[in-house]
Amino acid sequence: MRVYERPAHILRPDIDPARRVLVVSDIHANIPYFDGVLSRAGFCDDDILIIDGDFLEKSTQSLEMLHRVMELSSRENVYTVMGNCDEWSAIFIETQSRWADSIMKYVNWRKSGLLWDMIQKLGDEPTQIQDFQEYKFKLGKAFPDEFAFLDSLPHAIESGNYIFAHAAVYPGKPLEAHTQGELLRCDRFMDLGFSFDKWVVVGHYPVVLYGEDKVCANPIIDREHHVISIDGGCSLKDDGQLNALIIPYEGSEDFSFEAYDPFPVRRVKSAQRGGGKSYYIRWGDNDVQVLRRGEEFSLVRHVRTGYEMEILTKYLYSDEEFCKCNDSTDLVLSLEAGDEVSVIEETSRGYLVKHKGTSGWYWGELI
Repeated sequence: MRVYERPAHILRPDIDPARRVLVVSDIHANIPYFDGVLSRAGFCDDDILIIDGDFLEKSTQSLEMLHRVMELSSRENVYTVMGNCDEWSAIFIETQSRWADSIMKYVNWRKSGLLWDMIQKLGDEPTQIQDFQEYKFKLGKAFPDEFAFLDSLPHAIESGNYIFAHAAVYPGKPLEAHTQGELLRCDRFMDLGFSFDKWVVVGHYPVVLYGEDKVCANPIIDREHHVISIDGGCSLKDDGQLNALIIPYEGSEDFSFEAYDPFPVRRVKSAQRGGGKSYYIRWGDNDVQVLRRGEEFSLVRHVRTGYEMEILTKYLYSDEEFCKCNDSTDLVLSLEAGDEVSVIEETSRGYLVKHKGTSGWYWGELI
């Protein structure tokens, strides 16, 4: 049986209903963001912390992040859900040769991640490993506690009025009847229109990808369907953030959140009227035709929609006429004098900034 076809493991902890619950997902081995958001949320021993999957990969501190999560999870107030990027104990379960052969190709392409960190910790060179099926037993012998911890993680947590799963839950189906794959992998979950009696909190799919005309990294709270999506694009998006959903107490629907990013904060000097037509070119739909290439800005046409916008030339992935580009927006933000903004890019024309989670352009001066 393939790993994702195996039955899911569900945890139902006895959580004090009076305690505040913080939910963080998709940390992706970014320890500064993790420390930053917990500090902003004022996390303490009186709180419950739920790490809703994908605490590994994409960034450069996976082994250190794993040790941090292991230490936290040994406490009585921290619970960790498995994400699709955390499923590394599967190397000892999955026997499909094609899957196994692809692992080192992924590791050497990414040049980071848990296996990369473990291999280097052992003093070996990832590019020199010829037989991973044999080498994985060396990893298992060197890191038994780490793999045992990963293998023990639940695929969903149910507590009171909430279900915490990394990617999805399917209505009308007992949690135990779900496969691991159903809970760990599902893009655009909020577009499926599922409704639940309990609140379902997920990560996995960056919330910025749900927008067409703008990019906002704040959690999406769908009160009609009882679904909350919290992945702020940490480590994946240049303007991403790490979100911490805050549930004041069991049964509360008075949700709030804190977010962390490292961008410098400045103030708007003069008001700007924004709005107008805009578009967000994003990962997965980022094929463009370069109509005019400039030193700092280039005019491109989005291949699928035909929409034209100017983007930063350094966001183009190649020198060819048709290529892919980094996530780009031409949204002009509506801002008032004195508004605080986080500065993502400073250009000769103005600033790419983030205001209340939404990225866009400000053409005036900042103080």
